[in-house]
Amino acid sequence: MRRSDAAIEARLAELKREAAERGTVAAPGVRPAGSPMPVASAAAGYYGRPLLKEPTWTWEVPLYFFVGGAAGAAAVVGATARLAGERGALRRDARWVAALGGALSAPLLISDLGRPERFLNMLRVWKPQSPMSVGAWTLTAFGSAAAAAAFAELVERRGVGGRVVRVLGDAAEVLAAATGLSMASYTGVLVGATTIPAWNRSVRLLPIHFTASGLGAAVSLLELLGHRQRALHRLGTAAATVEALVAAAQELDPDPALEPLRRGASGAMVRAGAALAGPLALALRLAGARRLAAVSALAGSLVTRYAWLEAGMVSARDPAIPLALESGGAVARRTAEEELP
Repeated sequence: MRRSDAAIEARLAELKREAAERGTVAAPGVRPAGSPMPVASAAAGYYGRPLLKEPTWTWEVPLYFFVGGAAGAAAVVGATARLAGERGALRRDARWVAALGGALSAPLLISDLGRPERFLNMLRVWKPQSPMSVGAWTLTAFGSAAAAAAFAELVERRGVGGRVVRVLGDAAEVLAAATGLSMASYTGVLVGATTIPAWNRSVRLLPIHFTASGLGAAVSLLELLGHRQRALHRLGTAAATVEALVAAAQELDPDPALEPLRRGASGAMVRAGAALAGPLALALRLAGARRLAAVSALAGSLVTRYAWLEAGMVSARDPAIPLALESGGAVARRTAEEELP
């Protein structure tokens, strides 16, 4: 239905008054009759299309996030164990978990890119302002350092090379730990540095979330390999506690952009991953069931990565979310006819 000229003028006067009093105008304005501009409604989107493009990542990317995060955290655990005087099986296994994870991460990322040269092209320049560029260089440095540390450990164990190999292995271990910390956290920054509302509004929590998830996965892998050190248990408990707090923060946040984390199939996945890696893993650890806690944390860490991808797709498909953010969360689901003057 079209409004009369008098109704249009009255509406314009109302908008001017609101702007003068509040400094902003939250309600929709006036669309001139016959205007070619589309009606941006929560139901229709932009000419019937979603306002944002869905992520084009395939299944390899969440798996890369999981493997790379666990490998990076394992490198940090191994280096920390060395500082604590550990030179036995825990440190050796942590090096190998890091090395194998680094070796698997590159093929997963290249598989998503489609052609190996695309990954090599990302290494032609260094862009510190780009999470993708930082990630490519981090992965390259981490994979090389973790592999060198594991190889040095193998050579040293066979009695070859002596002190020189040990020094080189320790130096590689330090570099792997430094880049491993970035491996465990940068993917959260990468996901948050987008226009997809569910991801962008979580940009502060995602690096903490992914780092804790990676640490929980690394500790769980080492425990399933038979290591029972009390320090590992404490690290696993800390990771599960952080995961539980992050889950609580997401549930209590009223931001409409976070609805894909709570509703539908994507919400069920997010909550399942959070429950497995957070409250359930924490309860099992406190009950003394460390192996079950390790399995729960590993499963939760993996499900979490796929859940965030699914939530991002849902967030991009729903035009109501970006429209609600544009108006401060107060946009109702109006029909196109109601918004016409």
